[in-house]
Amino acid sequence: MKVRPAILIIKDHKILTMEYHYGGQDVYNLPGGNLELFETMATTLEREMVEELGIEVSVGKLAIIGEVNNVVQQKSTLHAIFEGEIKAGIPTLNPKETSALNIIWLPIKDLKQFNMYPNIAHYIELFEVDNLKNPYIGTIEQPWF
Repeated sequence: MKVRPAILIIKDHKILTMEYHYGGQDVYNLPGGNLELFETMATTLEREMVEELGIEVSVGKLAIIGEVNNVVQQKSTLHAIFEGEIKAGIPTLNPKETSALNIIWLPIKDLKQFNMYPNIAHYIELFEVDNLKNPYIGTIEQPWF
């Protein structure tokens, strides 16, 4: 199982996302990345945010954790979403480090209208109002694009 940490940055009831285009559809994900050998998830997020978005972040508590299983591709990914804040910089895409098309601040109240990967809009809504009882959400039902 692959492990993918991501960071949940909330500002004015909006979340920082990166926009991609897959299968003819716009897909939005939280900024994150792949672990390098002997790297912690927090260190991965700090490094990836500098590389991909040119920002320094503080990584907070674990907010959401769940698995996405793709039976067709025979792949499983554990998504570990950490609360975070921007310490310095303004998010700006670095096309040498990411294939994302845009940076988009999506309103939390409208998240269910967007294709998200992983599909955690409902849990982000609960987290924002401090009503997510357990960060572990189990299997994430994920549409594929």
